[in-house]
Amino acid sequence: MQDDPPDRAGLPALARLRDGRTVLLREIQAQDEDEMREAFHRLSADSRYARFMMPLREPPPAMLAAATRPDPRHDLALVAVSGEGGPDQDIVAGARYVGAAGSDSCEFAVTVVDDWHGLGLARRLLEILIAHATARGLRRMEGFVLAANTPMRRLARRLGFVDRQCEDDATLRVVSLDLTAGS
Repeated sequence: MQDDPPDRAGLPALARLRDGRTVLLREIQAQDEDEMREAFHRLSADSRYARFMMPLREPPPAMLAAATRPDPRHDLALVAVSGEGGPDQDIVAGARYVGAAGSDSCEFAVTVVDDWHGLGLARRLLEILIAHATARGLRRMEGFVLAANTPMRRLARRLGFVDRQCEDDATLRVVSLDLTAGS
């Protein structure tokens, strides 16, 4: 596994979605904390539960701080910004993977604000995470998904992830991808 983060080539990038809207895909920044809080409040209760697997009315300050300050040695965190990053921008999605020192695997998560579901945004973000983790030399990516979250499970399967029951929790599935399979 490489110790140095791979080149972030290709980011930031504009992406045109299925409905014709354009978003700016870029790495998260510490100054995104307030906008991340606002994006959290634009999530429905069901979307919050699907992402955080617990009912949350307010994101804890420590969670926001950690979300906006990933460790570049092990993690990658992305946001999708509406308005092509202009003055009326809103964060409409986020995706990240988190690795650990000395590990060859990482855990991913993707969140899309409800009004932006079904437009290909989660797929685009997850593809970037996969490419980056592969370039970094990671061997496995996995995520914990609620069994009832069929859109995310379907997307993961389309991208080659294996979907299996979580051994410790019948309400969860573990989706995992062998990042060496394409090499």
